[in-house]
Amino acid sequence: MSADLLTELVPILQIATGPVILISGVGLLLLSMTNRLGRAIDRSRILSQELRENPKVDQERILAQIRILSKRADLIQRAITLASVSVLLAAILIITLFLMALFRIHAAWVIVVLFIGCMLSLIGALVAFIQDINRSLEALKLELKKTPSV
Repeated sequence: MSADLLTELVPILQIATGPVILISGVGLLLLSMTNRLGRAIDRSRILSQELRENPKVDQERILAQIRILSKRADLIQRAITLASVSVLLAAILIITLFLMALFRIHAAWVIVVLFIGCMLSLIGALVAFIQDINRSLEALKLELKKTPSV
């Protein structure tokens, strides 16, 4: 590797730190999302088992909660998928930056398209995540309405 190419790669490394940090941050977000998905699935299983084992329970309330949990699981799955696409596009962006520098290709539009796709996927993931949080609050309010006042 020539010294000229090496000096050209240093600014590329500096530019690539942004997407690398994004990957790290979205990784933590994905961890949170997968935990929420697991909790929603576990709670659905518990409620379904309660419904099967005790037919005298308030079926309407349990079925309403299961419907909310199902919708939440769908929202979380969408959020996880979009966040994963965002990370994938960020990784492709980093590779593309290096390949364009290595082969001296000047096509800034490729970088722009990858970055915009990465950000749009992240925005979509966050919107779905916020919708999940709102749904969980709806479930809490539903549950509190059925609870006698203390």
